[in-house]
Amino acid sequence: MTKPSIVSLFSGAGGMDLGLSQAGFKTIWANDVDHGACHTYRQNFGDHIICKSIRDIPSEDIPNSDIIVGGPPCQGFSVAGKMDLADPRSQLVWEFCRVVIEKRPQYFIMENVAALSTNPKFNILHDALIRTFKENGYTVKFRTLNSQDYGVPQSRERFFILGSLEAPIWFPDPINARIPVREAIRDLQPPVKLTCSAKITLSPTPIMRKSPYAGMLFNGGRPLDPDRPSCTLIASMGGNRTPLIEQNILDDPAAESWIRKLHSEIERLDVSKVVIPGYLRRLTVDECARLQGFPDDFVFTGSFSQQYHQIGNSVTPPLAKHIGRTLMDSIQGAVPKHVESVLDMF
Repeated sequence: MTKPSIVSLFSGAGGMDLGLSQAGFKTIWANDVDHGACHTYRQNFGDHIICKSIRDIPSEDIPNSDIIVGGPPCQGFSVAGKMDLADPRSQLVWEFCRVVIEKRPQYFIMENVAALSTNPKFNILHDALIRTFKENGYTVKFRTLNSQDYGVPQSRERFFILGSLEAPIWFPDPINARIPVREAIRDLQPPVKLTCSAKITLSPTPIMRKSPYAGMLFNGGRPLDPDRPSCTLIASMGGNRTPLIEQNILDDPAAESWIRKLHSEIERLDVSKVVIPGYLRRLTVDECARLQGFPDDFVFTGSFSQQYHQIGNSVTPPLAKHIGRTLMDSIQGAVPKHVESVLDMF
């Protein structure tokens, strides 16, 4: 059987393409504007990626395919950004829409931040996107999925839109096997090389939450609880927003957590006099790649800062693989066991 073909837009380093290839698809053409990400993509997938703004690529220059996939830049919608609908990057979802409508693949997958679905500020855009796809003949399903429910050791909510011209479509069921940070990275310990040298300091005005791993105790990235999935990795990692980990409790789960002790005492302390222990450090590139769901043989290129950025920007490959498997079932005419009625698939 010939593998169903994919055109990949806003491909980045290729997390979506990797997961879909593991599900049995083949990417025949890809595109991104980031030169560093394109270099990483070529190292892992080949030379079929075009490093150019999709705004400057007419649809007739893009090959026909069974599926079009992509995650238009989300900074305009992101909670970590300004959540600005007028941000030019927010308008790139329409470039994705333009290519889908003009090329008319049998299926499409669009990924973005959860805020596109959950924040009322973006209701007009969200509704307009869904309406446009439907008016052009697509059956549309949309849902916010969390990568931690699909074998990724990271809590990462993302919004997905699936479209089909004819066949029924559905989302994958969660696998309900959450992987904690320690389990994901323990065989990398101790790290061969630290890849982020940003100084760790306490916030002069800590924001307290019930958990020591929430709020804002530090002037930068949050600490990770080794016994739970990671918090969401962000594209601005590489400096002081790179998450923190206590090496001592990675080495020995019974060791005392300095972060937990700090959290219980910080309201009584002069934070300017607190000494940060040497075993508190920032995650390495290799650890972040593991927490994003990339295999160890995936090659990231460029500076460490660029590699952190590529990882934080990526779709988690295992989640993409699970979505790809349901799409493959649709292509092959299978009906999922969890669907009670064929109508539930539309």
